[in-house]
Amino acid sequence: MKNKKELRLKYKALRNSLSENELEEMSLAIANKVLTLPIWEKVYFHIFLPITEQKEVNTEFILHLLSGKDKEIIISKAHFSTRNMIHFLLTDNTKIKKNEYNIPEPVDGIEVPSHKIDVVFVPLLAFDKKGNRVGYGKGFYDKFLSECKPDAIKIGLSFFDPEELITDVFEGDVKLDYCVTPNGVYRF
Repeated sequence: MKNKKELRLKYKALRNSLSENELEEMSLAIANKVLTLPIWEKVYFHIFLPITEQKEVNTEFILHLLSGKDKEIIISKAHFSTRNMIHFLLTDNTKIKKNEYNIPEPVDGIEVPSHKIDVVFVPLLAFDKKGNRVGYGKGFYDKFLSECKPDAIKIGLSFFDPEELITDVFEGDVKLDYCVTPNGVYRF
């Protein structure tokens, strides 16, 4: 049992120890497991573009699945002053640019309101067996997920298996429905 601060340190270190090859192989394994989820009748899928400097899950493989299945793909732009995220439809014309935190973001585009989104792939550093997650601690995703419709499906993506319990979870934290790792799918 650990608190969020301890888990952030632990999992940043674990991620940093991954080689490029391991990162790609594990990201591909995660995408293959995503295929088994009961989500494919849905239409609007929100996905994050990875911060390569933070060794996040490479979501390119999942992006290929989504576009292959003709899904509406949504990506976000974060406003650090308000901690809000604005969501845009990913099209052939979308220009992507890294912000000052190395987060790849759409420059502009067709805005999509949070309540239209059916499925959200959620970045995280760690998660526990109850579906709680630890992110970078800025609260962007908790705020965004609380704006989504109640039946939106929230799917964490993690290179690592769950912790037993995150000790300092509070009410504003939004739980995951699933978390996908290279080893399997956890359902909460």
